[in-house]
Amino acid sequence: MEQLDDTKAVGRRSGLDLPTIIDRAAQRLPSLVLTRTPLRVSFAGGGTDLPDFYNLDCGAVFSAAVDKYIYVTVKRHSEIFNEPIRLNYSQTEQVNTIGEIKNNIARECLRFLEIEPPIYISTVGDMPASTGMGGSSSFTVGLLNALHAFRGERVTPGQLAEEACHIEMDILKEPIGKQDQYASAFGGMNLFRFQPGGAVTVEPQRVRNGAVEHLFSNLMMFWTSHQRPASSVLTEQKANTSSNLDTLRRMRDDAFMLQEIFSEPVIDIERFGAVLHAGWEMKRSLASRVSNAAINGHYDLARDAGAEGGKLCGAGGGGFLMFAVKPERRESVRRALSHLAYVPIGYEVHGSRLLHPAQV
Repeated sequence: MEQLDDTKAVGRRSGLDLPTIIDRAAQRLPSLVLTRTPLRVSFAGGGTDLPDFYNLDCGAVFSAAVDKYIYVTVKRHSEIFNEPIRLNYSQTEQVNTIGEIKNNIARECLRFLEIEPPIYISTVGDMPASTGMGGSSSFTVGLLNALHAFRGERVTPGQLAEEACHIEMDILKEPIGKQDQYASAFGGMNLFRFQPGGAVTVEPQRVRNGAVEHLFSNLMMFWTSHQRPASSVLTEQKANTSSNLDTLRRMRDDAFMLQEIFSEPVIDIERFGAVLHAGWEMKRSLASRVSNAAINGHYDLARDAGAEGGKLCGAGGGGFLMFAVKPERRESVRRALSHLAYVPIGYEVHGSRLLHPAQV
């Protein structure tokens, strides 16, 4: 009531009535919002960010955001269109109510932030969906960021990450963990610790002496051309948690080992690759669908050609294979995997960002 009285007072001083004041305030909200949210590569600890593990023992993941993105556009949909809600992604939806939206993430983000139609949402990504680089969570974070900005709000990376976790894990009941939401919201190179109860500690890694550039110049990524939703692998992995506790603890400890390697003046690519390789061997034991004969064959070819070690990004079953490879072995590895598409990746220091209106 006090705020309304203040608004009336402003109206009297300016000679404008209350509806005009409110209308002009609404006009100051952005008419169009565009966000860019990075994908990520997880180097060690994946699987220990699931509540089935971190509620029994502290989990940890060492990961980095990369220069591959999800772009989300949000704008007020023109009332001259027949439908009040339009979504463009791999499909196009034109519906009358939020409850009719088939895209689960978009529907629940709109509900969570109480966005009223008419509304237009469009998204496009640099990588295919369901390929192990955290695309679904990047979309959730990017859409939440855009919708908050559309309402005239600026939020912290921590809030974005937790809201995305709430939507994906609590509302949609996806059998996933928390690493992807935090990686896309914060960006950069981080060690994430996952505590019993779900609290997350973010430890940004100090970047010095060109360490990140050195690391990424020794990474190679290849597209297996196979896509599989993470849930199809993680459901089995979750069911196996109790029998895999010792393996998951060793995978968690590998995240701490990579943090130690990264803190050294010069990153030892042989040690880094050895940790990736050990993690991959352990990961394959977590569930039957983490790997298959084709993926194992690709991996062995790369190792025989000189890769120090590697892993399949994400839960498994398809997606991208990433290897640590010294410069003198890059051409040999590329020839060995010439039947796969090579995808260069670089480092992204920023998390989800507003491109329009420009973030300052």
